[in-house]
Amino acid sequence: MTGTARTDGGSRGLLITFEGPEGSGKTTLIKGIARRLAEGGEEPLLLREPGGTAIGERIRNILLDTASEEMCAETELLLMVASRAQLIRQKIEPGLAAGMIILCDRFADASVAYQGFGRGLGDKTVHTHNRLALGGVVPDLTFLCLLPPEEGQSRLRERTTDRLDRETEEFHRRVYEGYQAMAVSGEFRFKVIDATASPEAMLDSALAQLKRLDHGLLKYL
Repeated sequence: MTGTARTDGGSRGLLITFEGPEGSGKTTLIKGIARRLAEGGEEPLLLREPGGTAIGERIRNILLDTASEEMCAETELLLMVASRAQLIRQKIEPGLAAGMIILCDRFADASVAYQGFGRGLGDKTVHTHNRLALGGVVPDLTFLCLLPPEEGQSRLRERTTDRLDRETEEFHRRVYEGYQAMAVSGEFRFKVIDATASPEAMLDSALAQLKRLDHGLLKYL
């Protein structure tokens, strides 16, 4: 496990997740926040979904492989949840117990957007399966990087795409609508980031939100 763990009996760690449609700049934002945290003396643990563990990365390869085009929606959801369960037990729960800041590129909300909205399985079905994987773990803060799907698909033309990237415009529109629904849900942990802005502006917005989070691990931001 990488990242800085507290050895002084300090407070529980922080789980900060990053969500958004394809091409929304999450990875760049995570790197920027990680850099600022490290400069303040808190080296975060960086994780991603699906993946983040040896088992999870093998599942990720199956999920994103363009050769898996015949995969049905239910299989996709169950594989996502399986990877998530492994990540939580192996990395997230120990990291939080050790007082670490965890930055995770996608988490349970991604299944709501992609399998619930995108695949049409519905949020209730997704929440039911997520419940077993999560074991009560809830992010302290979730950044929703909102980017219209048309712009996201335009950005994807500049990179090698995977199975989900190559989905239809209608699919990506439904995913975006799923994230929009979260943004207006009133749930406190959701913080919207305008992903049409520059990477610098996105980072400034995210840091401003983090500074409002009353937690000792963020005192040097």
